[in-house]
Amino acid sequence: MHMVVLTKGVPDFREGQVSFDEDGHLERGKTPTVMNPNDRFALEAALQTRVRHGGRVSVMSMGPPGYKEVLQEAMETVYADDLHLVSDREMAAADTWATAITLSAGIETLGEPDVVFAGFKTADGETGHTGPQTNWCLDMPLVTHVVSLDIDEEAGTLRAKRLVEGDIEEIETVETELPAFVVADPEFEPSYRTAGERLTLKDLREETKARAENYEEHLTVRDHADINVDPDYIGLDGSPTIVSSVDPIPKAPAEREATMVDPDDTGAMQDVLTAMQSAVGDGDGGDAAAAGGD
Repeated sequence: MHMVVLTKGVPDFREGQVSFDEDGHLERGKTPTVMNPNDRFALEAALQTRVRHGGRVSVMSMGPPGYKEVLQEAMETVYADDLHLVSDREMAAADTWATAITLSAGIETLGEPDVVFAGFKTADGETGHTGPQTNWCLDMPLVTHVVSLDIDEEAGTLRAKRLVEGDIEEIETVETELPAFVVADPEFEPSYRTAGERLTLKDLREETKARAENYEEHLTVRDHADINVDPDYIGLDGSPTIVSSVDPIPKAPAEREATMVDPDDTGAMQDVLTAMQSAVGDGDGGDAAAAGGD
């Protein structure tokens, strides 16, 4: 079995990691880039398939040279046998359609995989277009919102449970022939049924962490010429999307008032300590406050 997983680098939106300019626009150069969180579910689905059926997992991304570290993160935190980055200036400023054309051409350089996995959507774009559009270019059966799956190698089929229109209360079971394209839902949970599968998982996790230490030995970088795409159909030139305007990201309203206290002001610090003691209950608060006053 050969599985290909698509991933993307996105800004690290955790508190304290995001940098905005004075107009409220995201400053990507000053904000750390991490693997798109939803892509982890696609990686988990590929790893489950790898445990049950063997083969290899290739992880691919399109982006700047810095995405090498994103691929390393995918290899280290979940799993990958080999990594692939399609990257050059001709691919810059691509919308989802131009990205899909580039990724599909990159996948074709790897041969014909049995399953291509993609995440539900990215944390920065939120469109959910890239996976299905890439699949359209590859002309594979597409199964979206997948929460569990299994493969019958002899029959050459994939059987999956998927959410109906994203509704976690309604699940349907579908079956399709391989090769197939799977979009994993954030509700996806890998399943390892036997002791043998769990032991295999443990071994594979140790192997992938070891590989990630020297990930560049397992990384192939290709430009647009390597994947045989016309620059007119990728990057900004190949992007039909037109952005009419960008609204600044509003700052969250302050929910609490803050009072600045000089640590050298003994009286003010005593008031802070007294307020803290009252917030946690009486107990020995009086003695502690007295000691603080000294």
